Amino acid sequence: MKKAVHFGAGNIGRGFIGALFSQSGYNVVFVDIADQIINQLNEEKQYNVMLATDEKETITIQNVSGLNNLNQENEVIEAIKEAAFLTTAIGPNILPRIAPLIAKGLAARVQANEERLYVIACENQISATDLLKGYIMEHLDEAAKEKVLANVSFLNSAVDRIVPIQNNQGSLDVLVEPYHEWVVETSEGIPHIEGMKIVSELAPFIERKLFTVNTGHAVIAYFGYLANKETIDQTLADEDIYNQVKATLGETGTYLINQYNLDPEEHQKYIDKIINRFQNAHLNDGVTRVGRSPIRKLGHKDRLVRPALQAQKAGHSYTNLAKAIAAALLFDYKEDEDAVKLQIMIQEHGVPYVLQEVCELEESSELAKEIISHYEELKR
Repeated sequence: MKKAVHFGAGNIGRGFIGALFSQSGYNVVFVDIADQIINQLNEEKQYNVMLATDEKETITIQNVSGLNNLNQENEVIEAIKEAAFLTTAIGPNILPRIAPLIAKGLAARVQANEERLYVIACENQISATDLLKGYIMEHLDEAAKEKVLANVSFLNSAVDRIVPIQNNQGSLDVLVEPYHEWVVETSEGIPHIEGMKIVSELAPFIERKLFTVNTGHAVIAYFGYLANKETIDQTLADEDIYNQVKATLGETGTYLINQYNLDPEEHQKYIDKIINRFQNAHLNDGVTRVGRSPIRKLGHKDRLVRPALQAQKAGHSYTNLAKAIAAALLFDYKEDEDAVKLQIMIQEHGVPYVLQEVCELEESSELAKEIISHYEELKR
């Protein structure tokens, strides 16, 4: 049976990418450091993916196993030597940590196996696979690098599926929304994977997704948190926040339509579909889950700052994006390490410092001034 090695045995790995490989007839080897999950995968060899619908349709995912990359390094390398695909869903910040092991695996693989391997980082990050490729290359000598580049395809992708925090008490089963999108950029004829869409240019897909789904999700979470809402669907039931989300996605939509020559009517339908997904009460998705890691989400190239900068550059409105950035700066959820760190930075150095250090915005810029103004207003 064909093999896929997937780094990240969490809910997204099991409920999305790993599930699609299994449904496509692959033996899926999950690589993770979570002993309990790895042990369960090896004992049970299957789990259920449940769709968040009235019918609660369930799909059984089979032919799965697990390896712990902390103490089974050799086994991971052996798995990479035999795999057709190597994928990740672990968070962009973790990619540098797994790169040394993947580099060892790729170096061993190109010596032992001449079949092509496809490496795809399935992260909420523009050009995530390019980033992973760069980290991997740092750990290869020139000879290995040349052979890897000749025999391994590094393909960028865009992924989209809402997987909320699970209340499954130690079960491998995962609740996911019915909708999913996995777009991969390549001109190669790669093996068919159920649910994977191949495109020649990824940028329109990944930016459309990042600046509609991820931006919209973040806006709901940060305004919902300020309004003491529990879940995403409850937050959208608040008319003021609903209008705020629509207005913000109108701003990102203007940028996307102009940048990629999208059909305005079609893009509006896409926005409406995304908001409808967020309103799915079956997901019971917490605002604190969606809002977590605000420092990463306030990054220069991420879901709030980048579209605001692009809108400013093009002379379009960015008022609502600036307000959303201000709301993110007020996310002080004490259970989130990133949020605590952000609040300490603000307390010790002030908002302008954070905008400079985290968002890479000069204090004198019009966008920074508008964010600070909204921040003061929201704080009051």
